[in-house]
Amino acid sequence: MLLVYTHQISPRVRYVFKHICSRILGVEIDFTTKIEKFIAHGSLKMSYTKQQLGNEFFIKSHDMMFEQGLSDIEVHVQDWDNTKGFFSIGDKGGLPFDIFASSFYLLSRYEEYLPHVKDEYGRFTATQSLAYKHDFLHQPVVDIWAYKFKEALQKQFPDFEFPKRKYSIKPIIDVPSAYDYKLKGIMRTIGGTIKDIFRFRFRSLYMRFTVLLGFQHDPYDTFKYIINRQKSSKFKFLFFFLIGDYSTYDKGINPNKKSFVSLIKHVADYCSVGLKTSYFAIENVDVLKKEKIRMEDILNNPLQASRQSFSKLNLPESYRNLIDLEIKEDYTMGYVNQIGFRAGSCTPFFFYDLDYEIQTPLKICSYQLMDYALLKNKSLLDKKKVLNETIREIKQVNGEFVAVFHNYTFSELERWDGFKELFNIILDSSNES
Repeated sequence: MLLVYTHQISPRVRYVFKHICSRILGVEIDFTTKIEKFIAHGSLKMSYTKQQLGNEFFIKSHDMMFEQGLSDIEVHVQDWDNTKGFFSIGDKGGLPFDIFASSFYLLSRYEEYLPHVKDEYGRFTATQSLAYKHDFLHQPVVDIWAYKFKEALQKQFPDFEFPKRKYSIKPIIDVPSAYDYKLKGIMRTIGGTIKDIFRFRFRSLYMRFTVLLGFQHDPYDTFKYIINRQKSSKFKFLFFFLIGDYSTYDKGINPNKKSFVSLIKHVADYCSVGLKTSYFAIENVDVLKKEKIRMEDILNNPLQASRQSFSKLNLPESYRNLIDLEIKEDYTMGYVNQIGFRAGSCTPFFFYDLDYEIQTPLKICSYQLMDYALLKNKSLLDKKKVLNETIREIKQVNGEFVAVFHNYTFSELERWDGFKELFNIILDSSNES
């Protein structure tokens, strides 16, 4: 057990030490404000305060960790070996930076509460982030810092054996619409046909009617392939189905269609299933509640996980709504068009509410890659290179790789050519040493 001496056991201190020490490094942790208890402790220990007590392992604490609410914090990012660091504490401590304050800044999404420019969907974009501006978005810096902390502690306590964790993967299959042409209803089919004609999309028109007449498979119906891949993987896939009402933003399948409900039930026999919340459910808790009940009725089980449409988050309201409805996990944190670590970590963490200064029970599983981000790279070779670089970064800290693919990603559509192979690289990465 690691005993931490600090002058004040604040909620922020408790939260970030638990993430770094318990979740990443697998070490039990306790805190004390009593010097006598600290001195008497014979195993792993350190002080996290303003001034070193003696010759113990020491990290000088940043004032932010004992504040409440938001303040105007100066952040100066500097190089640190093969990564970056901020909140420098000089050479007096065991590390050159207060990694606990830095990690709290990233995990709490402190910067997303500050004034920023949003995109057309009202999202915080990668280019607004500290990580993007200072070129460390591609690294799980919180986990890297944790391993640097472990290395420094190990020098002072060479006999202590740290547990080892293993690299893992969490494949996410996002289903905004289970089918491209099937189950769309008469009005939408007529509307789609007219659009195809007026836009001279005769290939789409031909495909639409060959699918509807049963001569070929719907291009979005890739569920048999995905389930077969699940059968040969030791990691459980997690599907998110959109079952909200039809709107400008959400054009899914009517959840009252029996064959759509049967599909969800069939997928749930092999994989985990969560709720992809509709665009209007993001800000309306009543709509969200209706969709949650609808999904629970289909699954005959309490809903465990959610993912917001368009990866849109309004902090802290989006997460508070999920907590109020007792949803346990969320998979929205990430950037649609940018590969990287939005919260700086490849280890799931709990949402910290900066307004109430509490750790909530909502687990945030941040994704590092969405299939759309790979489209930036024109050739399959470039896509593989970028994907393998991300896998390598996560493997170096034995983290969890959360990748979001869509059901149509596995189709024969030209845009998604080669993506089956990319998905298989992710699945196979867990078998390599």
